Amino acid sequence: MNVRWTQKDLFFMQEALCEAKKAYEKNEVPIGAVIIDEEGKCIGKGHNQVEKEQCQIAHAECQALLQATHTKNNWRLDGCTIFITLEPCTMCLAALRLSRVVRIVFGAYSPVFGYTQDKDSFLKIESTESFSIQGGLEKEASEALLQDFFKKQR
Repeated sequence: MNVRWTQKDLFFMQEALCEAKKAYEKNEVPIGAVIIDEEGKCIGKGHNQVEKEQCQIAHAECQALLQATHTKNNWRLDGCTIFITLEPCTMCLAALRLSRVVRIVFGAYSPVFGYTQDKDSFLKIESTESFSIQGGLEKEASEALLQDFFKKQR
């Protein structure tokens, strides 16, 4: 499948990369996320804070979801899109679906914890008219940030 990215897609993925760099600077795995509403307005941003919070659910997506639901004063994020620098894990994908996000755009594919690596396949997700997942936007930049981070850790 060949995805046609828009300038708006590129802009918001760049914003997600800025969030990932914030995580990097805090010695967190550099993952960032940005949620936009149906009008194209940013309503939530987040970056990985697992180490700081000492909590396994402090993923970038969850941080962005918290901010977006507070901004909208509603847990339902109908019509919203999330841009994430790394393929979401099954936990985050489920939270995004429960929040009714309609589009997920991510950068790098996760070889370990991405939802496509889920061996049990208990969460079947397929693109439909009301929901889509697209990967590969700014893939190289997302991968480079992650690789640099893990190289420093070793």
